[in-house]
Amino acid sequence: AETFTREDMMILLSELLLCHPGLQFLSKHGDFQEKYALTIATRIMYHVNMSRTGCITAKEARKYRLQESFQMVDEEEDINRVALYFSYEHFYVLYCRYWELDADHDGVISREDLLRYGNHRLSRAIVDRIFEVGERPSRKGETNRDKMHYDDFIYFMLSEEDKGNRSALQYWFTCVDVDGNSIVTPSDMRYFYDVQTARMESLGHDVVPFPDVLCQMSDMIKPETEAQITLKDLLRSDMIHVVGIVFDALFNLDKFIQFEQRDPFAERQKRDDPFDSDWDRFAYAEYNRLAQEEEAREEMELEGVSEWGYGSQQQNSGAIESPF
Repeated sequence: AETFTREDMMILLSELLLCHPGLQFLSKHGDFQEKYALTIATRIMYHVNMSRTGCITAKEARKYRLQESFQMVDEEEDINRVALYFSYEHFYVLYCRYWELDADHDGVISREDLLRYGNHRLSRAIVDRIFEVGERPSRKGETNRDKMHYDDFIYFMLSEEDKGNRSALQYWFTCVDVDGNSIVTPSDMRYFYDVQTARMESLGHDVVPFPDVLCQMSDMIKPETEAQITLKDLLRSDMIHVVGIVFDALFNLDKFIQFEQRDPFAERQKRDDPFDSDWDRFAYAEYNRLAQEEEAREEMELEGVSEWGYGSQQQNSGAIESPF
């Protein structure tokens, strides 16, 4: 069967960057063009190449309607309306977050860098597992896993911000399966929840005892074999969009607390909003936040010009010069 790789897609995307009217503003920004193409190709591999071979088969392309996605982007002048893979705004959100974490801007991030993600929302236990076994799209078999590259980070961030799909559940299942036997047991879950408990206690939050959490998880998932959760259990059609909270309970402090304190009215509003996924919802809010910060920064620079007659020479080392 005919297959194509991420490198094949990079060639297609270079043509898209040359021809698409919605991407012409990038024509003088070669670095951003390259990062944009890498981001889109990596997102496609993440969602479509479910066999994780590094080669998308014709069957996978048909199943995930990849050709239709390319046709859609050809026909749509506003690139941001093609949210599934091609949105420039989604790329900008991913790359800005990576840039913010890469404090020394050496092109890779460390465990300490990743611990700062989302205001330290992730436990050290899960960050260690991400570096040890988390899926890495382009460096399969790499023995030195002390640094995370940008495309590795894309897999992580897509999985972190939207746990309601097969790719994300597969990513986190691998990380939580501590002994690598393709089964998540109460022992695996306790390993992460004990760390979560210590964090909650240190911040003064009420702690739900582990037996209660385990009981809630079992009632929710109803695994085929008691006390043995498999990936198949999580991927059932009635589970896949709701089971992400299980992972949040184990290692994501902010999201677990938000879930415990959730507002039923806000949940109803979320169901009625125009977004197709948690990722689309997150990326929309995050892009607007970044755009407002950029606007405020530009206003401050203009005020500096009018007050002193010249612009400030001091640049914020965490800011990205964006070709908005």
